[in-house]
Amino acid sequence: MMKYRKFGNTGYDVSEVSLGTWQLGGKWGLPFSEKDAMDTLAEAYDRGVNFFDTADGYQGGASEHAVGQFLKTHPDVHYTTKIGRKEEPLSLDHFSPQSVDRYVDESLKNLDVDCLDTVLLHCPPTQLLYQPETFFELDKLKQAGKIRHYGVSVEKVEEAIKAMDYNISAIEIIFNMFRLRPANLFFDLAKQHNVGVLARVPLASGLLSGKYTAETKFAPGDHRTNNRNGQHFDKGETFSGVDFLTGVKAADELKQRLGTDNLAAVALRYILMYDAVSAVIPGASNPTQIERNTSAADLAPLTSEQMAVVRDVYDKYIKNPVEYLW
Repeated sequence: MMKYRKFGNTGYDVSEVSLGTWQLGGKWGLPFSEKDAMDTLAEAYDRGVNFFDTADGYQGGASEHAVGQFLKTHPDVHYTTKIGRKEEPLSLDHFSPQSVDRYVDESLKNLDVDCLDTVLLHCPPTQLLYQPETFFELDKLKQAGKIRHYGVSVEKVEEAIKAMDYNISAIEIIFNMFRLRPANLFFDLAKQHNVGVLARVPLASGLLSGKYTAETKFAPGDHRTNNRNGQHFDKGETFSGVDFLTGVKAADELKQRLGTDNLAAVALRYILMYDAVSAVIPGASNPTQIERNTSAADLAPLTSEQMAVVRDVYDKYIKNPVEYLW
């Protein structure tokens, strides 16, 4: 049965297992299907999911549009949309006050709403966090009734901590069994500031499904093929920055020592052991993946012994160099 948590200072109660929509209605590198997208959103909602995370650049805007269509008949759903990365190459100019104004207007149109629920700056360059004008502009957009809340999606823990200098409501950050550093300091600070935390890339781009082998191949257009060394965006987005073969070994050991055939659900449940996390946002490209993800809400809490296993495997395989980079 789905459980709900407070989403920072927004006043929203959101499903602890929610839905990320990067690959909604398709798969990385494969075509978008509007029917699959709507069926996936409906399946998630039927299983208690009331929070979707989208972005203006996902599926060329089709993900944002699908979420907007779904909202028309499900106004109780909350969502974030992220802005600033739909135009290439990534530039600091994409996060200027003028660009933010334009992107917000475009997302309002694409979602077909009068006011955006929560807007996140989409992994801006670190320098942006030292340019307060953009955040002041977001404050103005709140006052103008175009957005209700805002925050930042980040790559690095230091960026998340710096972002709390501003009037933010949410931070989206990579946190999973292969990316443990956010729990060291950031989570406590987020609770002190009453900032909602969304745990993204929770399955390390599928590594933590435990289903990959050394022979697993991905489509040519899939970021798991063409971004392993950061060719297109931060390499930490792909497999959480973990070397693929190392990740396969670590996932296999986790499955064995945790005694599970459903590592994905256990990996999601692990994230929910941290009360600073408002929601974990695994992706799904079709309805069949929703059941796997939402089943994590029904699992018993991990034991202290199981938590220690995760830390041991992390220290053995992952910590160096991942913890020192992000």
